[in-house]
Amino acid sequence: MRSLHRQRGLGWFGLLFVLAVIGFVAIVVVKTLPMYLNQMKVASGVHATAADPENAKADVHDIRKELQKYWDINDVDYLAVSDIDVKRTNTGRFLSYDYEAREHLFFNIYIVIEFADDVPLANVQS
Repeated sequence: MRSLHRQRGLGWFGLLFVLAVIGFVAIVVVKTLPMYLNQMKVASGVHATAADPENAKADVHDIRKELQKYWDINDVDYLAVSDIDVKRTNTGRFLSYDYEAREHLFFNIYIVIEFADDVPLANVQS
């Protein structure tokens, strides 16, 4: 005999599962979004410092001092100014950084995201 009451829609366990998945995704987004926003601040400061023509021939100390001004205003975390390297290659000088941002998710589980970039310093035409 067929049941006259057919289930339509989502049951309680299905609803609970959907809410758990939505909750987990929301927690991950809330934890990772500040890391990506911080990376945007780091990249903005490094690109602005590298684009300044006065920094093309400046020494490392002056470049880091200029970069520290941007980071003091923007409140950058996860990376210190001393971790920015100035690399010399055949094509010119680069501001380089490579770091990982680590954030506690829950229990003993962490989210780790690695960021790296090489930004060329502006060339001065002499």
